[in-house]
Amino acid sequence: MRSKLITIEGTDCSGKSTQLELLCRRLTDEGQKFKKIAFPRYDSDSSALVRMYLGGEFGDSAHAVNPYAASSFFAVDRVASYLREWKSYLDDGGIVLLDRYTTSNAIYQASKMPEGERESFCDWLFDFEYRLLGLPEPSAVIFLDMPPEHAESLMRKREGEEDIHEKDKEYLKTCYASATALAAKYSWKRISCTENQRIKTIDEIHAEIFKTVSDVLTEGK
Repeated sequence: MRSKLITIEGTDCSGKSTQLELLCRRLTDEGQKFKKIAFPRYDSDSSALVRMYLGGEFGDSAHAVNPYAASSFFAVDRVASYLREWKSYLDDGGIVLLDRYTTSNAIYQASKMPEGERESFCDWLFDFEYRLLGLPEPSAVIFLDMPPEHAESLMRKREGEEDIHEKDKEYLKTCYASATALAAKYSWKRISCTENQRIKTIDEIHAEIFKTVSDVLTEGK
């Protein structure tokens, strides 16, 4: 079987973790083998700079660290995970499911750039991570499209301290606009999380994700 690297992507409160967990349960029930990785890996030493950045130790704004430097923090964590945890599995034809990946840098860090410079930043980013660092490119990116006004209502219900990204609501709106543009440019598989001004149920979104993933897994068989 050909290896598959599938990324679940989206802005804050789009339900990535919840949906990936449901997807994993469904695939397990159907006897499908896979590995699941969530980024950043907060329990790993390789995410130390990410934790410092998101915790505000370099400044209490997302813009306190330039996008090239911040991208490198997240990239180091990914490389460490890839080399230690799932490179050989993927090389042997395995299926790897990711909660965030290089594509998150494209969304969150490109959004710090003036609009006219975001495309060139993403060109640099993908060359940096995929070619220079040697990370594999995703077989598919599934983008959970949760408009910011709905994401904000969900965020207000969430417990826990917000990081420097989550505190800046205008920045998150810019990230969403950047994400939708990226999804169109790079042909990400878009899953709308809303319909007629309501947030779709978790099960409705899951059904769309599962069909999309099933299609990806059968490609090239």
